[in-house]
Order: sequence, then C-alpha cells, then structure tokens
Amino acid sequence: MTDRLIRLMRIITLVQAKPGILARELAERCETTERTIYRDMEALSAMHIPIANMGHGRGYMFISHFAMYPLNWSEEEAQAFMQLADVMEDIRPLVKPSFESAYEKVIASSQKQRTERVEWSEQISKMFKEGSIICENNNGDEPNRSLLTLLQAGISHNSVEGNYQSQREMKIVRIDPYCLIPREYQFDLVGYCHLSQRIRTFQVNRLHDLKMMSNTFRKKDYLIQSYFRTASKPKESTEETAVKIRFSSLVVERVMQERFLVLPVVTMEPEGTLLFETSVGDLEEILAWISKYGPEAEILEPEHCRHLMKERLSRWQQVYGQS
Repeated sequence: MTDRLIRLMRIITLVQAKPGILARELAERCETTERTIYRDMEALSAMHIPIANMGHGRGYMFISHFAMYPLNWSEEEAQAFMQLADVMEDIRPLVKPSFESAYEKVIASSQKQRTERVEWSEQISKMFKEGSIICENNNGDEPNRSLLTLLQAGISHNSVEGNYQSQREMKIVRIDPYCLIPREYQFDLVGYCHLSQRIRTFQVNRLHDLKMMSNTFRKKDYLIQSYFRTASKPKESTEETAVKIRFSSLVVERVMQERFLVLPVVTMEPEGTLLFETSVGDLEEILAWISKYGPEAEILEPEHCRHLMKERLSRWQQVYGQS
C-alpha cells in the first residue's frame, strides 16, 4: 500500500512536470508496468484527480487549471503529516527505506515553500506604503502587518480573521481576500465577508489583529466582476446614499483623472461644469473627499448631506475666526 501511494504521488508529479507524458514513460520512471499505470490512473480518477488521456500518442495531462502538489495542503494537513516523525521509529520496520527519504523530501520542500512565500510577501509588502495613522500606542507598523497577512492569504487563498473598526463599533470579521485596491493614503480590500455573507469593501487601515486561517477558498472571478458592475447602482439598503455633486470647470480635469472603485455617472454641462452622481455608504468619507476641492465642489443632493457640509464649514469658521 505504501509503495502504491508513493507511486501515485510520483505519477501526479510527472504528469504536472511533463504534460503529454505517455504511459510507457510513466512505467519506466516509476519502475513498473504499463498495465499497473493504467490501474493507477483508474484509482486517481476515482479520487477525482482530473488526469485525462488525450488520445493515442498524446499521453496524459491535467484538465482545467487543476494542480495537486504534496505541498498544496492546509495547515492541519501539514501538521498531521509532520507527526509521522514522532512514530517513524515504530513504523520503520514496516516500510521501505525509500518511504522515509520521500517523507524527508516532502517536509523539506514544504518548509522551503513556506519560507519563500513569507519572504516573497514581505518583499511585496515593503513596496507598499500606507499613510501614517496617529494613535495612542503609536503602532505605525500595524497597517503593514495587515497588508502582509492579506498578501499571504490572497496568494494562498486562505481566509483571514480579525477585528474591523466600523464607524460605530469594532466587529470580529472573517474574510476571503480577493483583491487590494490602492487609494491616495490607504488600501481597500475587496473580499467575501462571512458575517454579512456577501462581497464588500473594507479599509485595510481599519483591520486589526489579522490572522490567516487554515481553511481555503476559491476565488470566483465572475462574482467579483458582478460586484464591480452592480456596486454603483443604488442599493435598497439604508446603508447606501445617492449623492449628486457639481464641480466647477476649474477642477473638472482633476476630478476626471481620479480613480474610483466604482465608476460614477458623470455629465458635462453646457457651462463647462461637471455633474457627478454616485452611491456611497460612508458620508463622512465623501465629505472629506469633497472638502479638498473647496468651493469648486457643491453638494446638490441629498439635502441632509448639504446640511452636514454646512455644519462642517461652520465649525471651520469658528476655529479660524478665533485667531
């Protein structure tokens, strides 16, 4: 049984390394007969390993984008496999010496791959820089740690868990990280939220104490594309607010050069002004964005958003009027 398991792993590796490999060559490389290779292929098929015979003289190859490596396992599987070392003395008389050497190679490769993945993620993380956050503990490294965890999890397709500071409260969230979007002073994360059971956007600098989970996920591109297509449409949820803004001709070019997560509806008016319409979930964020354009941006709708801006301007006037 042990010999066959090793041979099956060897077959998988050979087919991945050389798509189109013939049964004859597989038999030679595995030191067995072609008839045994055919039986092994039937066993792999029963295990839902999608290796297909492409026809006479065309050999075997994986179908779709499937790949199975001995190293492509969960943390629990890796730990369970490593526990064999504790009983190796007991099972050594029951297995051939080749099994122990194969085991050592798999463990060594697993450790090397894990180290390389962490080092690669750390190098990528160093290329990104978030705006500093002034906080009581002056922990300026936390955004970078969150980025590093998200990069590692995104590469290996592992879920993450941590705390998310919303406008009202701190929540424990579990997320399948799909993609990172750079902003002016921060990064946004688009991912599947297990709490709300939908795809949503998170601000990375509001994610704290992130840790990578052992469970993996499959990223479905069509769901992400659907999310980006529909995110700009008004939602029935009260969390979304439709906002209409008019920008003066002096800043139209500047506004048009900005990057947005979802494309707003923009209309050029005869006077050279720009009518900007979108749907937002965070009014404070949109007010802060509009503020940088000063009097060149006017909120037209909704009325309560105009009042919020008036209150903000009134507070500014009080501050600067004191000097």
